[in-house]
Amino acid sequence: MVTEERMATTLRGRIDGEVDASPRRRAEYATDASNYRVLPTAVVFPRSDSDVAETLGFAREHGLPVTARGAGTSVAGNAIGSGLVLDFSRHLNRIVRIDPDRRTARVQPGVVLSALQSAARPHGLRLGPDPSTQNRCTLGGMIGNNACGPRAVAWGRTSDTVRELRILDGTGTERVLANDPAAVPGLAEFTRSNLAVLRTDLGRFDRQASGFGLEHLLPERGSAVAKSFVGSEGTCGLLLDAEVQLVELPHATVLTVLGYPDIATAADDVAAVMACAPIAVEGIDSRLVDVVRAHRGAVPELPRGGGWLFVETTGASAAEALAMAERLCRTTHALDTRIVTDAAAVAALWRIRADGAGLAGRTADGRPAWPGWEDSAVPPEHLGAYLRDFAELTAQHGVDGLLYGHLGDGCIHVRLDLPITEAPQRFRAFLFDAAELVVRYGGSLSGEHGDGRARSELLSVMYSPEALAAFGGYKALFDPDAVLNPGVLVEPRPVDADLRVAGLPRVPAAGGFAFPQDDGDIGTAVHRCVGVGKCRADSSAAGGFMCPSYLATADEKDSTRGRARVLQEVVRGALPWSAPAVAESLDLCLSCKACRSDCPAGVDMSTYKAEALYRRYRRRPRPRDHYALGWLPRWLRPASRIPRAANAIAGVGWLRRTGLRAAGIDPRRDIPRLADRPFRRTERARALRAPSSSELRTAAPGEAQVAGPPSHERADVLLWLDTFTDAFDPEIAEAAVTLIESLGHRVRIPRRRLCCGLTWISTGQLDGARAKLRATLAELDEHVRAGGIVVGLEPSCTAVLRADLPELLADDPRAAPTAAAVRTLAEFLIGHPDWHPPRRPDAEVVVQPHCHQHAVLGFDADRRVLTRTGAKVTEVAGCCGMAGNFGMQKGHYDISVAVAGNGLLPALRAAAEDAIFVADGFSCRTQSTQLAGRPGRHLAQFLVGE
Repeated sequence: MVTEERMATTLRGRIDGEVDASPRRRAEYATDASNYRVLPTAVVFPRSDSDVAETLGFAREHGLPVTARGAGTSVAGNAIGSGLVLDFSRHLNRIVRIDPDRRTARVQPGVVLSALQSAARPHGLRLGPDPSTQNRCTLGGMIGNNACGPRAVAWGRTSDTVRELRILDGTGTERVLANDPAAVPGLAEFTRSNLAVLRTDLGRFDRQASGFGLEHLLPERGSAVAKSFVGSEGTCGLLLDAEVQLVELPHATVLTVLGYPDIATAADDVAAVMACAPIAVEGIDSRLVDVVRAHRGAVPELPRGGGWLFVETTGASAAEALAMAERLCRTTHALDTRIVTDAAAVAALWRIRADGAGLAGRTADGRPAWPGWEDSAVPPEHLGAYLRDFAELTAQHGVDGLLYGHLGDGCIHVRLDLPITEAPQRFRAFLFDAAELVVRYGGSLSGEHGDGRARSELLSVMYSPEALAAFGGYKALFDPDAVLNPGVLVEPRPVDADLRVAGLPRVPAAGGFAFPQDDGDIGTAVHRCVGVGKCRADSSAAGGFMCPSYLATADEKDSTRGRARVLQEVVRGALPWSAPAVAESLDLCLSCKACRSDCPAGVDMSTYKAEALYRRYRRRPRPRDHYALGWLPRWLRPASRIPRAANAIAGVGWLRRTGLRAAGIDPRRDIPRLADRPFRRTERARALRAPSSSELRTAAPGEAQVAGPPSHERADVLLWLDTFTDAFDPEIAEAAVTLIESLGHRVRIPRRRLCCGLTWISTGQLDGARAKLRATLAELDEHVRAGGIVVGLEPSCTAVLRADLPELLADDPRAAPTAAAVRTLAEFLIGHPDWHPPRRPDAEVVVQPHCHQHAVLGFDADRRVLTRTGAKVTEVAGCCGMAGNFGMQKGHYDISVAVAGNGLLPALRAAAEDAIFVADGFSCRTQSTQLAGRPGRHLAQFLVGE
């Protein structure tokens, strides 16, 4: 029997690219952004056209199917297969040329759309289609699915942009497709024999994306062979490169938001909107806005209504674009309108739409929602009626979801809580009823995402037998042996076959995290990842932090999605928690928590990693660094009693290197210096220690909550003295106490030395973390119940108290109130009406938000504090690369430095010598000191002038 690895070894000898048949890699590519899971034999990363040809030839020799893949964001199961999956995004991602005179670009299939847009922008050009995944989707994927986006209403679909395609067909023959049917033997005869079908069944309206786009073969449409290939979903050829038409950037645009009673009424008004020649018409339902508000906080002000149209108009000047917007408001039938010209406000409004795909992965009441019927389309004049009937249909079937979409051209997006676990009965019944409904309105099963495995079987509802036969005949001209992406479009797989979550059992709890948002089930939690792929985007360019290791390696295994796919194999029982694939997948996760806030689906890989480590090592020996770094607060206690001796030993090179190697720490790292005296041992700290619980209980009822240090009365602010601040940077605590007391507050610190358990959590030692947190609750409970607040200084520790505490001790009634009482220093200061920051208009500040601060606590308060000082502030986007214990662990140094090179190090190099580096995180300050020689200051120190 030939194993996957032996087959991969053979193929490696024939190509320059990589071939990976490991269980981890196969798991990462077993699904895309759809409901389907098919394990491939191997994944291939071709480096050249010849690699693609050799791979296809190898597949034909061994009877393996071949599936092309770009970013893997296909929501219909278009980019998965059981044979060889070719990932074009890693190496074949070059923009060959841009011709400004002809307004064209030639690109390889792995080019990310946003990269093409950036390259074309200096020439005043862009590609017209712009799907919401544009910062990670590839041109090859767009051509495969005939992608559209909001501005297709003005600039068309991908098929409208394609001028020439160079492909390998299923036989391995290279063909150049343009407007000559002779490029494919038999295509001219095929067209002549199917003229009636092509004219009657296809191309009835712009968003008829289901099936093949064979209407482009008609003589009256220019015999556009290249266009007919677009949307064939990898079933007819492997793309080598493409020439696409670009459009001119508009001189000026204005966004107008129109409010209606509901989204169906908004759809009724589309004709009036289109009369104003907009370049985008997007519809959003009020329930989606509610979900955005719940996940993101405040949303920009919207006009009155329960459904909105976002309409973008353009003009030769700003005045002309504004005049068209004003005309729009006068001539449409909206309840209320808002014209938006501020760029930041426009971006914030569009973000609601851009995150729709991920946020709609949950229904309004929090249930998982799935693709499968997410982009049906009807002629725009029928859209309002269709939406009302669709609402009745979903109610009849007991399914629900959040609506949004391209209302200008009749395309609606919705993810529904489809009864996948009850497939095939209710699942199939709904899909076939939905297909019949859209066909009654002259519509299409898909308006832009393609049919894939999700809808190909339903094509028999939409098309006549003659049209289906034409689809089969067209594919056979390109791929006579059905090697390319079988089971899609022609001879389709059943819609209920290969479903990813169907029949999965509940994962038994192991005593780790409670997963309260996922019904207590880690299986449900890891399936939050629906494959949207935002973790593959350069999030730092937009001020995000996800996913730092992927940005450093550009390897799917280091994306949040790749890790989630491996864990999905674990919870389905295909891999054990102890599998090498799991360890490999999680190894470079920095536990930065950025996915918790930046992932539209709310994936929290930091928590999943801690749970996975807990399940793997519970009651078993652990790696050495888990004891060295995971128990760091325990080791720092005796070391802090003899700081000078400890620092002297750490300063001896060979001793330091030997000790670090023994502890599983990279010997290239320096050991941070301990302070000469921990804060707890200072006179000021002794005066601030909180009274014991017994002393508090003897206080008279109703006594004041603030008191001078000599008394035993309650303080209204308890300063959480974390291990790092206490042992390494006590001056931060000094500065914070000075700030808080300057506002008339009494400050205490815990009487006992406490720990939030952060290092135990990051190494998966959750029993130990719970013990630390129970001790914390016992100490803080009286203070919290008395109405006091807790101010944290180290962002990662503060984030543990706010987020991890209630998830690890979900059954402790003290946990939620304590978490709610926690504040960052900036939150405390900005919320105080009497506080006015010192003015520092001459200061240049480079500030590094801590990842946990960004993800859990939010950086807005810090941003507002710094702005009010008048300083010139440069905010670093992205992770520093240290991430607590990650950057210290053996094997992580190079990645840690690479991550720092994405944001932190360039920002520090670009800053003036006298610029002040502000970073609340001990990890961030350590990284900047060790890699750039730039010590950092805490916000508290900056504000008191230290």
